[in-house]
Amino acid sequence: MKSPDALIIGAGLSGLACARHLHRRGLDVQVLEASDRAGGRVRTNTVDGFKLDRGFQVMLTAYPEAQLELDYEVLDFHAFYDGAEVRYDGGFHRIADPFRHPFDAPKTLFSPVGTAADKMRVARIRQNLRRTTVPELMEREEHTALEALRERWGVSDNMINRFFRPFFGGIFFDRALGASSRMFEFLFKMFAEGQTVLPAGGMEQIPKQMRAHLPDDAVRLNATVDAVNEQTVTLESGEEMDAPAVVVAIEAPAASRLVGGIEPVEGRSTVCLYFSAPESPLDAPILVLNGDGVGPINNVAVPSDVAPGYAPDGRALVAAVVVGGPADDDEALRRAVRDQLVDWFGLQAGGWSHLDTVHVPYALPEQAPPFLSPPQREVRRRPGLYVCGDHRHNGSINGAIASGRAAARAAVDDCFTEAPAA
Repeated sequence: MKSPDALIIGAGLSGLACARHLHRRGLDVQVLEASDRAGGRVRTNTVDGFKLDRGFQVMLTAYPEAQLELDYEVLDFHAFYDGAEVRYDGGFHRIADPFRHPFDAPKTLFSPVGTAADKMRVARIRQNLRRTTVPELMEREEHTALEALRERWGVSDNMINRFFRPFFGGIFFDRALGASSRMFEFLFKMFAEGQTVLPAGGMEQIPKQMRAHLPDDAVRLNATVDAVNEQTVTLESGEEMDAPAVVVAIEAPAASRLVGGIEPVEGRSTVCLYFSAPESPLDAPILVLNGDGVGPINNVAVPSDVAPGYAPDGRALVAAVVVGGPADDDEALRRAVRDQLVDWFGLQAGGWSHLDTVHVPYALPEQAPPFLSPPQREVRRRPGLYVCGDHRHNGSINGAIASGRAAARAAVDDCFTEAPAA
């Protein structure tokens, strides 16, 4: 069998992006994926006609790498409402983007979630970040997101605790907001400049589209890699494969086991509980946040309100997100989550059917400072060996794609200088 030009370990977003860029250069690539399908952490299972993403996930249309890599029209994105409902003190309080939902601005201004001055500060943050380029954001002094909110932007603890902790805590899987201020401001900018969306067919449609640009035999499934030695990759079966370029495109803990020296190796975890309901408890395709900070639920969404294909006709899909790895077993966690749903939405929630509890032990890399100092970690271990993934750039779809492209570029520079431009 002819050896490929590049062996890529892992068919997540980063590995697929790397493979696609090398393939564009006319190079022969072989992607080795340990699981039964491509996509890595971005996958969707079907249960009783419901589409259940592997944990609650969303796509931000403003991601610059995604705009280059993906065909948005074919993915058929459906958008969330630009804002959130905050559960606080026994009620729901709407926080809207006043630039996109001006008629909801009075509700936002007079809600108990932060002061009027806080709302003005948030508007100023939005405008400031929209005027600032991503490279400029990445040059700002790096603090935690919490420190940036308090000290750089002057946001009160009231607004932080009731809105920012559950909103960005659900993104970072860290309600303490210890993630990098650079990442916080990058994501805030992305929310301000684009929409928050779901593909009509579930989040796995994103890697499926990326996979479709490769030859049929370019991705080999159920192929677990046991070792990497120089340019030789050894599979669990004992089979050995060689290539001028080897790219390790897997999560940081697994990458560190194969090639060593990957930092940070720690990650953030989450659990998502999915329920089938006869109808949505919400009146808009909106995210619901736990502004009280009490109970296991951090946020709730109804994906079928956003993209109707997530649920069969006449049903609604409810997703309840728990940040971190709960100490309770699944049965105890399910009871606690259901009790909180009943408290929020009434007795009807007691009758919702539990579909699945999805644990994601490594949902994101740990992004506490100095994670983004520098903004990108080196993908080249040595000429011929490369490591990519969101742990090399940042914990996002954008970061994963960017890292894959960077690894492909480094491999071409080192090993394939005669390859035509993409």
